[in-house]
Amino acid sequence: MLHYTTGPFRSPRLGARQLPLLLVIATGPDPVATALSRQPAAPGLAQARQVMAAMAAGRLGAPPGLPRHHPEVGAARHILLDPCDPAGRQAALARLHALKAADEPVLLLRDPFAAGAPVLPGSLPATDPWCLLDLGLPLHGASRDLALLALAAGAELADGPLAGADAATTWAALLAATRAADPFRGEACSIEQGLDLLALWQAREAEGRGIAACLGIHPYKRERVRELLASAAPPPSFSGNPERAVALAARRGGALLAWSASAPEDLPARCAAAGVELRWLEDGFIRSAGLGAAFRAGASFALDQCGPYYDPGRESDLARLLATAEFPPALLTRARALRLAVVARGVTKYNLTGAVPEIAAPPGRIRILVPGQVEDDASIRLGAGRVRQNLHLLRAVRAAAPKAFILYKPHPDIEAGFRRGRIAEAELEGLADQVLRGVPMAPLFGLVDEVHTITSLTGFEALLRGLPVTCWGTPFYAGWGLTEDRGPPATPPRSRHLTLDELVAGALILYPRCIDPLTRLPCPPEVLLDRMDRPDLFPTGRRARLRALQGFLTRSIARLRGWQ
Repeated sequence: MLHYTTGPFRSPRLGARQLPLLLVIATGPDPVATALSRQPAAPGLAQARQVMAAMAAGRLGAPPGLPRHHPEVGAARHILLDPCDPAGRQAALARLHALKAADEPVLLLRDPFAAGAPVLPGSLPATDPWCLLDLGLPLHGASRDLALLALAAGAELADGPLAGADAATTWAALLAATRAADPFRGEACSIEQGLDLLALWQAREAEGRGIAACLGIHPYKRERVRELLASAAPPPSFSGNPERAVALAARRGGALLAWSASAPEDLPARCAAAGVELRWLEDGFIRSAGLGAAFRAGASFALDQCGPYYDPGRESDLARLLATAEFPPALLTRARALRLAVVARGVTKYNLTGAVPEIAAPPGRIRILVPGQVEDDASIRLGAGRVRQNLHLLRAVRAAAPKAFILYKPHPDIEAGFRRGRIAEAELEGLADQVLRGVPMAPLFGLVDEVHTITSLTGFEALLRGLPVTCWGTPFYAGWGLTEDRGPPATPPRSRHLTLDELVAGALILYPRCIDPLTRLPCPPEVLLDRMDRPDLFPTGRRARLRALQGFLTRSIARLRGWQ
């Protein structure tokens, strides 16, 4: 009969869920023992070394909920693990007496993988095993799972069944009995893919664990944000009041996560005065199938510890990442594949549907697409220069390219009647040769020669498709040598030149936090791309009908006033 266990591949707890990704499968009641008793094939040694490196780099396999801090070592030169099991008490006491007899200072800790109560007096509480291994001291009485992690980390095992074992051989035997599954596609995957996802979940759990309160998150987004921040810790509190939100975060001893666009200007000062770390949240660059203004919850987010990604006046995590990150060949290969998939599938931020328009441009005229923006949007307030309105942008583009055929596409939230930025019909004459109403964005990229924008994400989407982009403001993708920049410089200046795939790797792989709208689990962007084929996964919210009525009334009033 086959049995299975997660062994050293424990998944982090994400709220109430702890899903296994890798399982050790073998005969007998102890699959790990059975696997380790077998001689591995020589080709498995190379994989074992890679897996050990991945386990150590991602600090994987720890039991959920343990504190992540390094114990005070003092004069200790050895670590003795309390087995928290009466059956192991005598052996643990013998080790302790032997170390004391040799005048060796000992740090006595509960084994992080032990579930029972301590059996040795003076045992300190368990800590995350990787924090324990960071100390670099010999381990006495380590449990098997801790010993396996110690072998992966290169730590010294003073005793126990794995003491003196060859690390690669031991792990190769374990991996020969290990299988991995992809929870998003419901099929087997490689051990390496399983570890990548395990590392992603570990990072997201650690991030969510540190956030105690949220400010300015609209009620329809809160369930998705709870999923985003799911961890072994209690879920964060939500508030719309800055004073109360800061107080909640301070009381729980964690960070405050604020929705960037609605945060008050004095929020950083309030947090600093209260000793509360401030983090920022916004929608991601591939958000949903449909408008957020229709109360559709998004599936990707920009979570930043330094500032909103669209504020060029200070360095965000994204700007720092793009300025300093290394982009290894494997990551660039993945970025290129992701970019080609985005283009082939016509994916944009909102993935709206509609008929492809006929472009009335005479032959030989350059066709320039000008996407409209919401004029009171935070990206305009912080990222625009002298060109700050849609009308100003059209005038600037017409002056820069007087012979071009200019296509103006109003922002979908403005068309729906939800946001500001309308242009009177009479003012469009002589500026826009054609106005594209109610059309999807993706097909337009194949019909135009250039894109001019202030800070719109459309400029980034155009870059993905190889189009020249002129920025009249300073969006996150400007200043890296990929755009013609006519906006104010960023602070600090962006002097590094990036390739397109380096920009994609940073902005679409390393930076965003994606949630699979089907399983509600953290996922890589490739999974989110697949989900965009399922509009049913992005239903409108409960207030959508009222919102639609508001939009209808706004559009009707605008038509009566002669506005576009």
